[in-house]
This record gives sequence, structure tokens and C-alpha cells, in this order.
Amino acid sequence: VAALASRVEADGGADTLVNIAGGALGTDAVGVGDRADWEWMYRVNVLGTLTMCQAFLPMLRAHGEGTVLNLTSTAAVTAYEGGAGYNAAKMGQHGLTGALRLEEAEHNVRVIEVLPGMVHTEEFSRNRLGGDQSAADAVYAGVEKPLTAEDVAEVCVHAVELPHHVNLDQIVMRPVAQAAQHKVIRR
Repeated sequence: VAALASRVEADGGADTLVNIAGGALGTDAVGVGDRADWEWMYRVNVLGTLTMCQAFLPMLRAHGEGTVLNLTSTAAVTAYEGGAGYNAAKMGQHGLTGALRLEEAEHNVRVIEVLPGMVHTEEFSRNRLGGDQSAADAVYAGVEKPLTAEDVAEVCVHAVELPHHVNLDQIVMRPVAQAAQHKVIRR
């Protein structure tokens, strides 16, 4: 990461950092969860975000109008059964984002958090469900239109392109069929 930051700085620096760390493994309950999976999720989601922020914050501050956008999840604010490890990792990332927002305001660095709900991706079955495509298909079964990665990217671009004095602290986005974390309409 340090080498990447040095290269970016040598090429003129950066005014925006987007952290899209998103790792989820397994659906085990707390009492039987695989500790290695939990540690991996924490390293990816929390420590990955921390490492990138520490490497790039000096550039963002020097720019005078920096932006950090952290892509977390609705799992960062609402726990659900079978998601304890992911919930814990995303809640850690959410807490880091909130603290970062408070710390960096005095440096004119805005911190935006995008919290997507149900997003249909190929990685979901491969990572979260151990490659079980039928289990992944069941998650999306009957959901008319889950979000796509493109939907999330469009919202992120919009948030970053707003005038710098406008900070969308938290953007919670879900498909219409997902009225809340635990309320999914299936047709």
C-alpha cells in the first residue's frame, strides 16, 4: 500500500480515496463460527480500510479538499442471523468511518459512507456461501430487482461529484423489494 501511495503522490497526488473492501465468508452462528474466517473479514473490512486511509490521508489533506468514500453495508448498522462475522467486521468499518469523519473535518476532508443492501454479485456465492450457487440463487429468488454493482457505483460517483462543501455522511441504499434489512418482498 505504501508503494501505491508513493506512486500516486509521484504522479500528482489524489483528492479522493474510495475504499471498497468487502469480504464476507460463511454463515455460521457466533457459537460455531470459524475464527479464521472472522479474522479474515476483520482484516479485509476494517484493517484494509484503515491501512488505505493512513497511506492516503496526507495527500488528501495536502490537496485542501479531500474526500474519503467508504463502501460498507447495511449489515454495518443492522445485525442479521447467519451474518455475525460479517456484521462485526462491517460495524467495525462503520465505526472507523464515523471517527474518521469527526477527525478529518478540520482538515477539510469529507468522509462519505455508502451502505448498500441486497446487491446481486457473482462473488456472493463464491465467497459467502463457499461456491454454493444454489444457495446464492435462493437468496435472490423472487426478488424482482436487486441492486447491481453499477447501481452502487453510480451513487458513489454522484456523492463524490457533489460540491465539496456538501457531505453525504451516510447513504443507505436498497432495492425497492428490500424495505428493511429483514424485509424482502419476493414475487
